[in-house]
Amino acid sequence: MSIIAIGMNLMLAGLLTAALVIGYRLNGRLKALRDSHDGFAKAVSELDAAAARAEQGLADLRAATDEAHDALADRIEKARALSAKLDRQLQGAPPVSARAEPTRGRERDEMELGDVERVTHRLGSLLSAAREPRPERERFTRPAAAPVRERPRFDDDLFDIGDEPIRAGARR
Repeated sequence: MSIIAIGMNLMLAGLLTAALVIGYRLNGRLKALRDSHDGFAKAVSELDAAAARAEQGLADLRAATDEAHDALADRIEKARALSAKLDRQLQGAPPVSARAEPTRGRERDEMELGDVERVTHRLGSLLSAAREPRPERERFTRPAAAPVRERPRFDDDLFDIGDEPIRAGARR
């Protein structure tokens, strides 16, 4: 074998070694890309599931809102009907002096004072008071603790044994 053939074989071996190293590094990068692709696919599936849950939550919220709207609309309709009925009753109420049943004493005085204008004024003031925000209440503070009284000393003296030890069978 000649030197040229040996040189060519060494050069070919070096190129093959370089190709192996590059192939190994490329294999590592491809493996990392596959792993990241799997992670990306998993993240996309989780995002899809979260979107489905959010869509279901919005549908539930929409249904609850529609139900609350219907219930509120029914209540408003009933309130309007009752308000109209109350207005008709107040407009058609006979004056206090024209009532057929006489009342007695204090009840009669209260009935005379409670004419239609006063009732409507009272209802109006109650409604306006209900619409205003409530004032903040003052916080309840506890009063200072009551002073501790000392027990009388004579109770302690009743049960003091004294300095002498008690002997078995001995009386005091």
